[in-house]
Amino acid sequence: MKRGLKILVTLALAWSLYWVVAGWGLRQSVRGWFDTQAELGWQVDVGAIAMAPPRGGFPLRHRTRIDRPALADPQSGAAWRADWLELESPAVWPGRQILRFADGAQRLSYYDRTAVIETETLQAQMGLAPGIALEVEDLTLTSGRWRIGNGQVVTLSAADLALQMAQQDAPETYRITAEATAFRPGAELRRLFRAAPELPQTFDALSLAATVRFDAPWTRDALEQRRPQPRHITLDLAEAHWGDMRLKSAGSLEIDGEGIPTGSLAVQIEDWEAVLDMAADSGLLSASGRTQAGRILGLLARASGRPENLDITLGFRGGYITFGPIPLGPAPRLILH
Repeated sequence: MKRGLKILVTLALAWSLYWVVAGWGLRQSVRGWFDTQAELGWQVDVGAIAMAPPRGGFPLRHRTRIDRPALADPQSGAAWRADWLELESPAVWPGRQILRFADGAQRLSYYDRTAVIETETLQAQMGLAPGIALEVEDLTLTSGRWRIGNGQVVTLSAADLALQMAQQDAPETYRITAEATAFRPGAELRRLFRAAPELPQTFDALSLAATVRFDAPWTRDALEQRRPQPRHITLDLAEAHWGDMRLKSAGSLEIDGEGIPTGSLAVQIEDWEAVLDMAADSGLLSASGRTQAGRILGLLARASGRPENLDITLGFRGGYITFGPIPLGPAPRLILH
């Protein structure tokens, strides 16, 4: 009995010593990472880096809190700051990380534009592959209520958010899904889109499912140096329901080194004339493009027997979005900054 007790006490002391040393090493690594970014020319400001209460996750986990983190990359023009960030991982393997963010406001800037992101229970769970590169095997981002604006006017908000990215057999390919309920465009965005007053305040559905091949796997270098760029997108389904307007899309796109997409997307639209009006009013379509598109789409919709609904295929080539031979406008450049 005494021998067994001694063994248990010895094991407990050894584990406690390991936990303390591993936790200290983890915090030193976090401090070292911030120091490295500063040496690379980033603007870095960070408060205390210490064990998160209570007890830093002892005995099975490590929890580290970073107070007032602020980072700015002069090369990309991106900057971010928050009240605090908490890291949590199993004591036996730090490659399964949970990142928790303080409720309230974070600020994300790109040059002179700043977005204030307010969230509740925002956290990311991340699985990293063993090795120096720390490839991202899976990433899940979830949040309760969130909203984005400039600190005074809300541009977007929703009741929740679920975003997942999972590495596939090819290390540079990821399966991406996203969903938000009660998605709400703010008053300014409604005015920009010339949204009709009778449209409801929130979307009935907003979701995405796609497989994306990047030019490199997502690793620690994605934040420190260069973001992997999409090279092929297979869109299984993008869906949005807003009042009587319902949009569904699927297809595939190849993206070149300049971010210009080539390929096609099948689009199903209910109440298509309202969508076309919003695109023209917001400047996405020129007046002549609206007239041409409306005439042709009207013929196609009437031919289907349901003139209020539409099934079309949009082409992407030469830097333009086209419907058949008709250019509808310039295609967006798909570049991650």
